[in-house]
Amino acid sequence: MHHPSHFAATQPDKPAIIMAGSGEAVTYRELDERALRGARMFRGFGLEPGDRIAVMLENRTAYHEIYWAAQRAGLYFTPVSTRLTAGEIEYILQNSDAKLFVSSPAMAPVLQELTLPAGVRRLMLDAPMAGFESFETAIAQFPAEPPDEQIGGAIMFYSSGTTGRPKGIKRPMTGERFDAPVLGYQLYRKFYGFDQNTVYLSPAPLYHAAPLVFTNNTLAWGGTVIVMDKFDPEQALRLIEQYRVTHSQWVPTMFVRMLRLPDATRRKYDLSSHRCAIHAAAPCPIEIKRQMIEWWGPVLHEYYAGSEGNGFVIIDSPDWLAHPGSVGRAVLGELRIVGDDGAVQPPGTEGTIYFAGGPKFEYHNDAEKTRGAYSPEGWSTLGDVGYVDEAGYLYLTDRKAYMIISGGVNVYPQEAENVLTAHPNVVDVAVFGVPNAEFGEEVKAVVQPVDMALATPAFAAELIAYCRARLADVKCPRSIDFDPELPRHPNGKLLKRNLRDRYWRDRGSRII
Repeated sequence: MHHPSHFAATQPDKPAIIMAGSGEAVTYRELDERALRGARMFRGFGLEPGDRIAVMLENRTAYHEIYWAAQRAGLYFTPVSTRLTAGEIEYILQNSDAKLFVSSPAMAPVLQELTLPAGVRRLMLDAPMAGFESFETAIAQFPAEPPDEQIGGAIMFYSSGTTGRPKGIKRPMTGERFDAPVLGYQLYRKFYGFDQNTVYLSPAPLYHAAPLVFTNNTLAWGGTVIVMDKFDPEQALRLIEQYRVTHSQWVPTMFVRMLRLPDATRRKYDLSSHRCAIHAAAPCPIEIKRQMIEWWGPVLHEYYAGSEGNGFVIIDSPDWLAHPGSVGRAVLGELRIVGDDGAVQPPGTEGTIYFAGGPKFEYHNDAEKTRGAYSPEGWSTLGDVGYVDEAGYLYLTDRKAYMIISGGVNVYPQEAENVLTAHPNVVDVAVFGVPNAEFGEEVKAVVQPVDMALATPAFAAELIAYCRARLADVKCPRSIDFDPELPRHPNGKLLKRNLRDRYWRDRGSRII
């Protein structure tokens, strides 16, 4: 059995979670007891299997405690980014049909601006603010005993789409017991060696899909999770040595920041325990990856997948050195490269990447987007473009039609375009990614103002502030250029590549 409750019985005093900053630790016994109380609390609130809860928290031990409580009660657990604006949070809570929302005082500034949908019960950890009940007071009323009908729950992540509206990625629940075997757990054991001896370092926010999924897999196998409050390059190295970390996960911008540390700092720490460094979420430049393999050894493992869970492509260091730039071969689902005409493309020819035979998913409350993710054959896509070679290795050539990937975070241009276009002095706008040495890409906007006399640094600053007042800052341009007329096709289609190529011409392909 692979579930934290099993290890609460066999290794109750072993640390399940350790917060890197404070050293706070939660044992398997404590994790299980808190999950049981939480599951009973959810039942006491009237939540039934298949209902949804949303959680907006900074990195802290309660994140996993609440997740495992929801999982044991058969609920959908939706993590909400702490970087979103009030309007974005409101949309997710409304669209997800969440019946319970849990947050903390650290989120107070944005929570004060929220108008929550009717019927959403609100709990707050630590000291509750107006409109929220005390999480601790509520959970203390319930015993650490199994709830009735222990059906396993699931995660429903929200990921923005090219239309600018976030979409809830909903996978069907199995209806099996909470501790039933899970395919993902087996894959992580097979390809990454997860087991009871795993010590996993998580340097990223837990509201992202990969950090939450991989840390939960570590706990399902009885390992120990080390959670950083936020990423710091030297602290990450120090933690690998301190806790004898065996596994970790990164985005390429973290590699860049660690590589930029002084040589003496990089050599200072003993990394010999570290045998599996997983990375994804953004393309990793070939030279950066070579440097990391030279430094850490052949321990890097890359994957290509999405929160939709419809397929899984992996590559280890030896394979990557033989196929530099590839993200690997499929181990879940079968790759199909499809041209604009719907025909499967031969090796070496790019097209939209589909997975055949992979797990099914839907976009919650959005039948149109769900239909758009599937081909007539029933294959599913994340909307990315690439090709496979003769040996079946996948290479990415573009990402979701100009989706921007900045420091491992997906940014969808349409959201910022919609906001900036609403400004009274803007006629047209294009948002896209441009090169950034540390983050891979940064958000750029090219604006057509009502009068080119407005094309000043002061107006650019005004537009950036206008956008940040309405969207999370990561989605807003860091700089704005002006153009008297943006290139559009007579049918109205914006020829964004014509603009974007000005900034990428000397850098080659965006995905190396």
